[in-house]
Amino acid sequence: MIIDFHIHIGNRDFWHPWVFEWMLRFREKSGIERVLDAEGIMHPGALVRLLDEAGVSYGVILAELSPVTTGMISNEYVAEFCTGNPMLIPFSNINPHLVTDPARELERCVNSLGFKGLKLLPSYQGFYPNDPSIYPLYAKAEELEIPVLIHTGSSIFKGSRLKYGNPLFLDDVAVDFPELTIVMAHSGRGVWYEEAFFLSQLHEKVYMEVSGLPPQNLLNYFPRLEKNADKVIFGSDWPGVPGIANNIAAIRDLPLSEEGKEKILGGNARKILEKTKLIL
Repeated sequence: MIIDFHIHIGNRDFWHPWVFEWMLRFREKSGIERVLDAEGIMHPGALVRLLDEAGVSYGVILAELSPVTTGMISNEYVAEFCTGNPMLIPFSNINPHLVTDPARELERCVNSLGFKGLKLLPSYQGFYPNDPSIYPLYAKAEELEIPVLIHTGSSIFKGSRLKYGNPLFLDDVAVDFPELTIVMAHSGRGVWYEEAFFLSQLHEKVYMEVSGLPPQNLLNYFPRLEKNADKVIFGSDWPGVPGIANNIAAIRDLPLSEEGKEKILGGNARKILEKTKLIL
C-alpha cells in the first residue's frame, strides 16, 4: 500500500496568481493539466485516476486558509471534493487568526464535515506552533484522536516567515500532548533536518514527512534514514512536484532495505490511519 500524505487541491481562482503559475511549471510531469479543466477547475475523479495510475492507494487532501501567502482552499471545498471518493482522505486547516474558537471549528470540521486530520501552517499564517493560544486546538485534536500535520522548514511563497517553521517548537507540543500524533511536513526542509530527525526519534508519536524534498537526495539530508524508517512518511506535495510516480520510483531506488522502503511509502502512514480508524 502506498499512501501520499501531502496533496494540494484547488481551483485557479482560489490561489494567488504566482502560486498557480508555479504549479504549472511542473505541468508536463505532475499531470496537473489532466486534473484541471479549461477553466482551471480541478475534478476529483481525474485526481483519483492520476493517483491510481501512480500506484497510490490513499491520498491526504489538504485545505489551506492562507490569504497572505498562497490563497484560500476552504474546508467546505475540500470536504465536498473528497465526498464519495474513499481514496481521498480530507485534512482540515484551521487558521487561528481567522476564527475566534479554533477548537470548536476543528470539532465542526471533524464531526460535521467528515475531516480525518488537521493541517497547520505556522509559517504561512504567522504563529509559533508552541504558542499557548494554539493549545486548545491540540487538545481538541487529541480528544478527537486525529493526526496533526504541521508545516516545518522553508517555503518559497511570498509572505511566508521561516522563523515559525523550526521543528523544535514541536517538542513542547509533544511533551504537553503525549497522545497526539504529530507529523512534521517537509521534515524541517532546508534548515532543520537534524532537528526533525532527532524529534522523531525522541517522541513516540512524532513523525517525519518528506514531501517537498527531492527523494533521491533523502540520504544526503538524513544519512541515518534507515535507522529511522519506522518514523518516516511519504508525501509528494503534488502538484508542485515532477510527478508522484517519479517520486515513488526515486524512493524505491534508494539504497535502503525493502522493508524500510515499504514503511516509508505507506506502512507508517497506514499505522497512523488505522489507529484512528481512518482506513481499514
